[in-house]
This record gives sequence, structure tokens and C-alpha cells, in this order.
Amino acid sequence: MSAHAKAAKAFLANKENAVWHDQTLYMVRHKRDLLSHAIPEWEDLRHTARDIKLYSNSHLPELIEQFEKNATANGCHVHFAKDDEEYRHIIEGILSDHGVKKLVKSKSMLSEECKLNPYLIEKGYDVIESDLGERILQLMHLHPSHIVMPAIHIKRQAVGELFEEKLGSEKGNSDPTYLTHQARRALRQDFLNSGAGMTGGNFAIAATGEVVV
Repeated sequence: MSAHAKAAKAFLANKENAVWHDQTLYMVRHKRDLLSHAIPEWEDLRHTARDIKLYSNSHLPELIEQFEKNATANGCHVHFAKDDEEYRHIIEGILSDHGVKKLVKSKSMLSEECKLNPYLIEKGYDVIESDLGERILQLMHLHPSHIVMPAIHIKRQAVGELFEEKLGSEKGNSDPTYLTHQARRALRQDFLNSGAGMTGGNFAIAATGEVVV
């Protein structure tokens, strides 16, 4: 049994957790359904997205070369890493060359898979996640449980207690809007005081050399 399967089994062994998690995911699905019904061309968009993905996956080498060419023309420096170790070394090299010791990141599944954060922290860098779910997990020293909603398994009461301890928020206040504002207040200082920023990319556009987040 994988580590993820073991963690899921332990979580769902608690009936209260299982019911709450089921309700939460149903709510997410309900919102998705409402959105899809509000867009007449929803199915056409899905088919278009599928076709783009199929084409991209089957033409990846030439698309990567095209992206590198156009991104370089835009003033970017494109790096290639053969594995996670080289990926980590490249990023640390960039930070070191610019004298940066504090890095603020937005959500990046690649950095999670390549274990970038613990590597940089061990090297003495201050690494701050700015995605709210990722920041909650970072403060809890936990890993994401979902690729899109990384902290879907964390109850707001637990977040309230966490922010009280780490951010000095009001005791017993687990209102989501309040907690979001507390996170924003704290992260703003990190944005202002960091030496570098890093973001993942949902799409890399070969034709223009641009990245969509």
C-alpha cells in the first residue's frame, strides 16, 4: 500500500472526517456543475482543450524548442534539467548568483515533486509559499493531499488555531474570510521583503514564448 493510500485510510477511519470530506467534495462538484451549466459552449471547450493536450503531448520535442526560441526572444533565459537534482541545483544557482536568501513561491507542483523547498531550506534559504492552501500546509509541515486543492483535508477550525499560533490572529476565530485576510496581511510583508519570486505554470505557449498561470 502506498504512503498516500495509508494516509487516506487513516483519515477516513474517522467517520466524522469521512462525512465532512464527502460533503466538502460534493460542494466543490456542485459549484463546478453550476459553472458548466452557465456556459453554453462548455462541452465544445472541453473537446478543444482535449485536442490541444493530445496535439501537445504528441509534438512535445518541437514545441519545447519553439517555446525556448520565442521565450529567449522575449528576454527570458530557459533552463533544461535532466532530473530533480539538476532542477534544484539550477534554482539554487540562480538565487545564489543574485544574492537572494528569501524566496516567495506561488503554487508549483513541479517544485513539490522535486522536493525543492526542503532542499533550499537545508541550504539556509527562507522559502515562503504564497498559495493559501500551500501556505497552510507549509506552516503545518504537511504535504498536499490534492493536486488542485492541496489543503482540502484541513478543517477551518484547525486553520484558525494554526493562524492564532503562527500569525497572531484572534483566538477561536475560524471565519474563512477573516483567516484569508490574516494570511494576506502576513504574506504582504513577505512579498515586500523577499529577494525573488517563483511561480509554476499552467501552460507554456510555444507560439509566443509566454507562460500562463
